[in-house]
Amino acid sequence: MEKFLIRGGSVLEGSVQVSGSKNSSLPILAATLLTRDPCVIRRVPDLSDTNYMTQILTQLGASVERASGTVKVTAEKVRHLAPYELVRKMRASICVLGPLYGRLGKCTISVPGGCVIGDRPIDIHLRGLQELGATIETKGGDMHLKRGRTRAGAASSGREVNMRGKHGPTVLGTDNLMMAAVLTPGTTIIEGAAAEPEVEDLAHFLTKMGARIEGAGTRRITIQGVKELHGTEHTVIPDRIEAGTFLVAGAIAGRKVTLKKANHHHLAAVIAKLRESGFEIDAGSREITIHGRDSWKGGTITTEPYPGFPTDMQAQFCALYALADGVSAVTETIFPERFMHLPELKRMGAHITREAATAIITGVPGLSAAPVMASDLRASAALVLAALRAEGETEINRVYHIDRGYEHIDEKLTHLGAAIERVQV
Repeated sequence: MEKFLIRGGSVLEGSVQVSGSKNSSLPILAATLLTRDPCVIRRVPDLSDTNYMTQILTQLGASVERASGTVKVTAEKVRHLAPYELVRKMRASICVLGPLYGRLGKCTISVPGGCVIGDRPIDIHLRGLQELGATIETKGGDMHLKRGRTRAGAASSGREVNMRGKHGPTVLGTDNLMMAAVLTPGTTIIEGAAAEPEVEDLAHFLTKMGARIEGAGTRRITIQGVKELHGTEHTVIPDRIEAGTFLVAGAIAGRKVTLKKANHHHLAAVIAKLRESGFEIDAGSREITIHGRDSWKGGTITTEPYPGFPTDMQAQFCALYALADGVSAVTETIFPERFMHLPELKRMGAHITREAATAIITGVPGLSAAPVMASDLRASAALVLAALRAEGETEINRVYHIDRGYEHIDEKLTHLGAAIERVQV
């Protein structure tokens, strides 16, 4: 096990390249199971989650070659059973469900694991696949799906599936249904679809493979099933959450930080909130620059489905607002229990109270170093950001959480001037 030691007080300056999107890479890698032909995926980040996904593909029978951010997958023969030993380690492994069902008409997969940030049910995924004709049996912690008959008249008139859940559209659910539907005869209409850029990126990849998809990036996606798909090549979009995290790093501890290969359109809600706090941001076609300040204003954010403020940036803004002037309010509507970072920020001197799904943050002049514990991916990032500005040396334990979603974050921060060290425990 490893931990970070971060000495606060360094000033960040310079440029850093944003990696390919984790949340695009995982379903796109899974989608390679839909064809026998080779698929080449570029800008796949080197993360524990993407490593788990390539291991799952290999266990399912695919040939996987990986070098310098490029992954080549040839799934000539595919097994229908996803191994529990790997699936339990990553919730996003559920995205092999759609392509296995779409290609084979059957699959068996364990209920997946991952970080615990509240209720993240998969019932909407299963409901969507049932509309495609799947029969589902759950036994011994495994889900067994088998192709049955679609709803009467669905092949000719089209089947509609609503993917909106209790807290909004489900991204992985939309991904799963889209991947299953591309090889299902007839028309499938996804209502209440997730509109995130990562969903649109997956749709672009599937379209390159020969799928017929319209409306990706909106709340209504229409899919015309085709007989088969072919291999293709694809470059993953930039990771908007990594980019947003480094923007907050530049805000908290930077003088002038530039993100290269970043898409500012995907970060409109984050950039808007940083500007409200007083930060100057230059957003170009291929890069974003943030200019640091000695002080900044607090704000109010409410997490919402895209294009609203992303839940995956909520923890990082809690760290930012902990040092802001005035009182801030952060309301979490997607995962109302996603506040496991708050007690650790309070250990560093943050003044935070919680009222149901809202964190009330009163800014303090400074934070102090303390031993803290990472609890999930984005909470880990918030602790790293707070440590950049804290007085003394902060020890962050269980950094394997942050390695799930940030490619070499310690090396990138070091390049910008941070004093951060990764050590074995």
